[in-house]
Amino acid sequence: MIKAYLEITMKVSGVDRAKAGAVYSKYKPPFLETIPGAKSKDLLLREEDVQVLHGFDSRASAESYLTSKLFGNDVVGELKPYLMADPEIRIYERQ
Repeated sequence: MIKAYLEITMKVSGVDRAKAGAVYSKYKPPFLETIPGAKSKDLLLREEDVQVLHGFDSRASAESYLTSKLFGNDVVGELKPYLMADPEIRIYERQ
């Protein structure tokens, strides 16, 4: 059961959205297979931004992912050239 969501909202220009989406697709399987507590990962493309919504079994698992090698080195490293501003990161808990 999903008990926490990690929402990452990124400003990405229209010409780079497909590239940002490719990064999402590339790292979805390793996220679901190797990150403790990971339950889901969805990409939301909007006119004004790109959001990735991650589902976790707990808030602690979501917070731990933000300090993982997969997130810090791989995902952020590949997305960095496409970001127009620092991403907004929020964690929500289900009651």
